[in-house]
Amino acid sequence: MTTDLSRQAAHTQLRALDRREISSRELLDLHLERIDTSTVNAVITRDDDAARYAAHAADERRARNESAGILDGLPITVKDSFETAGLRTTSGSADLKDHVPRRDADAVARLRHQGAVIMGKTNTPAYCQDLHTDNALFGPTLNPHDPARTVGGSSGGAAAAVAAYLTPADLGSDLAGSLRLPAHYCGVYGLRPTHGLVPARGHIPRTPGWLTSSDMVTAGPLARHPRDLDLLLAALTTPSPTENSPWHVGLPTRGRNVDQLHIAIWAEDPNCPVDRATAQTLTAVERVLATTGARVRRTTGPVSFDDSLCLFEQLLHATATATTDVEDAAAELAATRALQDDDTSPRAAVLRHRNQTHRTWLRADEARARLRETWQQFFVDAEHDILITPAAPTPAILAGSRSLAVDGDERSFFDQTGWANLTSHVGLPSLVVPVAQNPEGMPISVQLVGPAYSDRILLALAEELVPLLEVSTHAF
Repeated sequence: MTTDLSRQAAHTQLRALDRREISSRELLDLHLERIDTSTVNAVITRDDDAARYAAHAADERRARNESAGILDGLPITVKDSFETAGLRTTSGSADLKDHVPRRDADAVARLRHQGAVIMGKTNTPAYCQDLHTDNALFGPTLNPHDPARTVGGSSGGAAAAVAAYLTPADLGSDLAGSLRLPAHYCGVYGLRPTHGLVPARGHIPRTPGWLTSSDMVTAGPLARHPRDLDLLLAALTTPSPTENSPWHVGLPTRGRNVDQLHIAIWAEDPNCPVDRATAQTLTAVERVLATTGARVRRTTGPVSFDDSLCLFEQLLHATATATTDVEDAAAELAATRALQDDDTSPRAAVLRHRNQTHRTWLRADEARARLRETWQQFFVDAEHDILITPAAPTPAILAGSRSLAVDGDERSFFDQTGWANLTSHVGLPSLVVPVAQNPEGMPISVQLVGPAYSDRILLALAEELVPLLEVSTHAF
């Protein structure tokens, strides 16, 4: 069993640990051996000695019938944008090639508090700012399904490591779809939790040492099974002792069977068209769900795709300015003031968003609050339990490509995250579920969206749907 255990889901590995079928040290070494022989370049920094020490401590606890928490002894990796005490954290940038934090990011501290063994860091583009995972320090991460295809970004190393069985789970981050796009491209499960459930302190690109982070960035887990995400979510929502927090999270679970659910499917939109295989996947998912007796209906969406995306971009560019140095900020402001009123180019839009007044941002924040209310009405007043959308317009594009073609039609490169960014600025839980493959064998996923704090409901539904959707996992 031990020779195959590294290919099993995280909850299966934990069960083997609890049954004493394998030690944490042995399980760690199995994964380290896989990392040693891997060619996908997903795990870029390791500290084997510290990991073995942590695994040995977990084994000693088990021998005493003690436990540090729900992940005790499980080896995992962490995206290199999260600070890890005593272990290099670069966020993919040469500027930070020698940065060794003294303190864990809060999310990492929570995982350690629950017994996770941090065995390495996974690759990310410099400062998490690309939809490809490549940088001058470590080079590109390759897609385990096809090395000519991208893993996406910015949690590309995380998704590739999970898909290649180098780790049972990883801690990624998502600001603009950068956890969910790699999960889709690599064919693994990825959860962007309800915003605010998991703290982002210690996540770079905010400057090392900052106590605040972007108002949209969200830490979240990636794994090969929805039950694994549920375990990691429980760990990530349990404060560590250093937080000195009196609260605990009790996220609701689903109380109804699939056949009692009201499910909406937003399968297409002219603002972000999908390719034929993706459209057929959504149709197959709809057909399978209908056979369960669930009430399934197509929708044009609860919000305007275009208006929502415009607001997202305004808020995204605003939050990205926090660490801009004085000289660059002055130059940007001068360039903004020099713009012509009729200049509607993408560059002009970015400059205006980056240099908007505080009053303008407050109005945008109000628009975001109203958008959240619209989503809430869709789920509560209109009695939709869940919304299913495409995860992205296509399966993984070519590595390094700066263009996106949808059935031969050229689209904006950033359309890749268009469907993900419907929920990025409003903070709704969003889950990527791999359900099919295209004719070339590349994964196709769907995105499950629910109301705030329905994270565990989405995970429970995904786990129940896995066997039902096996019928649709053939190539289209």
